[in-house]
Amino acid sequence: MTKKNKSALSEHTGISSPEITSSNTIETLKAKRKARIDTNTLVSSILNKNIAALSRAITLVESENHKHLEQANTIIKACLPHANKSIRIGITGVPGVGKSTFIEAFGKHLTSQGKRIAILAIDPTSSITKGSILGDKTRMETLAKDENAFIRPSASGTSLGGVARKTRESIILCEAAGFDVILIETLGVGQSETTVHSMIDFFLLLKLAGAGDELQGIKRGIIEMADAIAINKADGENLKQAKLAKVEFNRALHLYPPKPSQWSPKVMLCSALQNEGIKDIWKLILEYKTKTTENNYFETNRTKQNKFWLIQTIENELKRSFFNKKEIKEALEAQLKLIETNKTTPFAAADYLLSLNKSLQ
Repeated sequence: MTKKNKSALSEHTGISSPEITSSNTIETLKAKRKARIDTNTLVSSILNKNIAALSRAITLVESENHKHLEQANTIIKACLPHANKSIRIGITGVPGVGKSTFIEAFGKHLTSQGKRIAILAIDPTSSITKGSILGDKTRMETLAKDENAFIRPSASGTSLGGVARKTRESIILCEAAGFDVILIETLGVGQSETTVHSMIDFFLLLKLAGAGDELQGIKRGIIEMADAIAINKADGENLKQAKLAKVEFNRALHLYPPKPSQWSPKVMLCSALQNEGIKDIWKLILEYKTKTTENNYFETNRTKQNKFWLIQTIENELKRSFFNKKEIKEALEAQLKLIETNKTTPFAAADYLLSLNKSLQ
């Protein structure tokens, strides 16, 4: 492996990671993980742009442990006055469109201009093993080493459409830590785009030419939500097809009514691999921010998103509270067995469980 192309997984060729064999060392590490960090110290460190503190705070926010909930809420509340100073960009596209390559090229362009960027990448969670790869740092090797970039992969878990359960809270923490641009990479699975659209300012859709995507432009849904469409891999032999795809997407966009933002979505060509068209996309995003700030849409949209966040938070807490009750857990298992033996219906079982929950309050 050459020095020029060294992997982020092997910073020092020939030097293997040391094995932790001391039982005392292992116990010390466990004790540190269990130790409750002072909330005020953690908040202060975040505001001082301490990445380790930011990572730990996000871990607390994402934790399923109810004991961490109160501390996480305190941290979020303390960070809120220091948030809302970034531009939040959602980036999506089907698998294989080159999202990671694009984000790395885009991110490097921003950091070269002195911007600090945070990337919240959502990795799919297996419905079978409940595991996630969380390999975004290895897919963005160069950007992962940039001191002005923070990459945080999170598992989608059971969240609808593949958006991490606490992505909104993570955005607040990253903004409080002084990041100018927040990039949210979605799975590109369909439903996730609707959820992400409720938490970002600008929605960028990556497309490929010659993949049948042109016809999807006439369908309502994700195209309708996009503020810009970037046709990636527009280089070499693909350039001609990319130009034709641009024409088709432009025609499709004319079918939609004007957006509330008064912004007309644009179709761009880019090649993340060749680093072409990247700066033009950033310039377009800045134009969008200027226009929507002047017509007050930028702020009114964020207010609307906060209201949506309120409702969703209530729904999530009600769901968590319901399924965490011991009596409900036991009754649910019993009802599931009755359904297996055809002794009850899903509707009757649900009615029973909801009635039980009401009696427990």
